[in-house]
Amino acid sequence: MSTIEFKLPKMGESITEGTIINWLVKEGDAVEKDQIILEVATDKVDSEVASPVNGTIASINAQVDEVVQVGAVIAHIEASEDQSVKEKNASAEAKKVSAESSKPKAAKKKPVSTSVSSSGSTASIPPSGRMRWESNTYISPLIQNIAIDYHISYEELARIPATGHDGRLRKSDVFKYVEEGRPAQFVQPAPEASGFQVPDLKLDKGKGEIVKMDRMRQMIADHMVYSKHTSPHVTAYVEADLTEMVNWRNANKKAFQEKYGERLTFTPLFVEAVAKAVKDFPMINVSVDGENIIKKENINIGMATALPSGNLIVPVVKNADTKDLKTIAAEVNALAEKARNNKLKHEETSGSTFTISNVGTFGSLMGTPIINQPEVAILATGIIKKRAEVIEYEDGDKIEIRSMMYLSLSFDHRVVDGFLGGSFLRKVADYFEDFNEERTI
Repeated sequence: MSTIEFKLPKMGESITEGTIINWLVKEGDAVEKDQIILEVATDKVDSEVASPVNGTIASINAQVDEVVQVGAVIAHIEASEDQSVKEKNASAEAKKVSAESSKPKAAKKKPVSTSVSSSGSTASIPPSGRMRWESNTYISPLIQNIAIDYHISYEELARIPATGHDGRLRKSDVFKYVEEGRPAQFVQPAPEASGFQVPDLKLDKGKGEIVKMDRMRQMIADHMVYSKHTSPHVTAYVEADLTEMVNWRNANKKAFQEKYGERLTFTPLFVEAVAKAVKDFPMINVSVDGENIIKKENINIGMATALPSGNLIVPVVKNADTKDLKTIAAEVNALAEKARNNKLKHEETSGSTFTISNVGTFGSLMGTPIINQPEVAILATGIIKKRAEVIEYEDGDKIEIRSMMYLSLSFDHRVVDGFLGGSFLRKVADYFEDFNEERTI
């Protein structure tokens, strides 16, 4: 029998050390290849580690609660004879393949590896039934197969709340997570080891009451950080004269409610105008998948909405460009009511292709919103404020009281350049300004 060094595997690109949680075997125990023998904790996730060979545990060099470096020898395993034979055969086969590869041969199609994408990050998952020992990251075969079926990456698996013994991920945890709509799908990927590392500056964060983030706030935080990490944000601004729109709404909101039984806020008017502008500029209605741009078939407008808890959610008006004002108003009111009562369903908050954030409802003059991934742009509408403006007429300039609003568009500069972003924003403002005061309800 040959003795192999069992080293602490790499748990992630930025992980340099781990803490031994529990040995599931002891010295002298026989183990099989792919059998879980160790549990390790890192600052990101707890992992199960499997034996790479069939054999017997000869020695254990790292004890429970000990912090060890990645690559350090933590045990020795005496490989069984059949394993040694297999290794020799594998070595001979490798030499044969190497010799054959040096000979000229016709090109063959490269096998396609199974991969899953999580919010712009891609993580390869090996065929079902294999451990990912080659890349020094381990997940159990059962969880691996579920991940392949539901297209869940390793990074996303690491964010699923675990209820197993000592924080181990169970099958029921994954299925529950999927049923909840995969809330941790958008997560900032770990930086490459050779790239920028966030320094631990040991900043004085001060003293005071400790308030733990609730689950939704943690998801929002992940989503926002991921968006800024993924998309180079650029923000453009325009000013729009909403006087005609304001006058029409004030004159018709009572009759609108009496006729249709729906309140007429500014949001349906904004959604209607933005949907028209998106239709005029379809390249603003896209998402990025690696080197590909996906042009969306539908125009689904998300509305950033504040919940009573202070958290944020984005209900969606689906196919907004195909609906009249009455229908849009009914959907906006229904979604807002459900948001206030925490009754929104997953399908009502998913699938948006462009988002509006009405920061004016909080009294803000303007805002610089963060893109709602995987979209490539988001519009912020500021407060509608009356101001004295110079209006040009054929017989000269006049000063009038007008209802003005600032619009700001944050866009992903990977695929939206200044011309497209600026042109789209100007088109939205034009639709706001060119509102027909003679329009009937």
